[in-house]
Amino acid sequence: MLDDAAKALRQMVSPPLRAVLWKSAGLALALIIAAAAALDGLINWLLGAGSAAVESSFGAHAHLPATAIAWLLSIAAGLGIIFGSVLLMPAVTAFVASFFADQIAEQVERVHYAGDRPGVALPLWLAVLEGGKTALIAVAVYVCVVPLLLFAGLGAVIFFLAIAWLLGREYFELAAMRFRPPAEAKALRKRNAATVYGAGLLIAGFVSIPIVNLATPLFAMALMVHVHKRLTQKI
Repeated sequence: MLDDAAKALRQMVSPPLRAVLWKSAGLALALIIAAAAALDGLINWLLGAGSAAVESSFGAHAHLPATAIAWLLSIAAGLGIIFGSVLLMPAVTAFVASFFADQIAEQVERVHYAGDRPGVALPLWLAVLEGGKTALIAVAVYVCVVPLLLFAGLGAVIFFLAIAWLLGREYFELAAMRFRPPAEAKALRKRNAATVYGAGLLIAGFVSIPIVNLATPLFAMALMVHVHKRLTQKI
């Protein structure tokens, strides 16, 4: 497993994958900025509406306290958006990966498995569907564990373990579906659940590193190509 991860890390910066790295990182960053801007706009609108409601209910003398409270809440919301953007990165990169998974897998197969039968690119709609489902589940997990972050990091541990399972599942199936139907890819993943989850833990660790996590699709997809190849050689 560690050898697979080392191979993935080395190939990430190779010339053929460098262009994919910039494209995937740029798209992930753009999506994070867009989501943060939309959330910031919504929060500011809610704070403005709340301040207006307080002033209309309690009179003009409530303007200063309402403004001060709104200002403090705005700062707290801004910090929350920054923190939330970091936690939402697994969902964003999972979706981004669906657009570049086959390009990454093809390069890994070409370099390390030139003598094997090449994989067949997935239909874009199927890859996007799989990535979108994983992203939505990741967001749902994030929403569920946020309250638990107040309890000595329990939420962070649960989030990490859940994300490891989600990302391991998605990237392994994307790699496997280049060689087999979706149902067979899912069955293979279930038969090797412990191995896939171990690889998912490595991906979850990678996506937890700020800035570096923009390259998660490259690392995760390259890693899972190696894992899939290693597992199928045992069959």
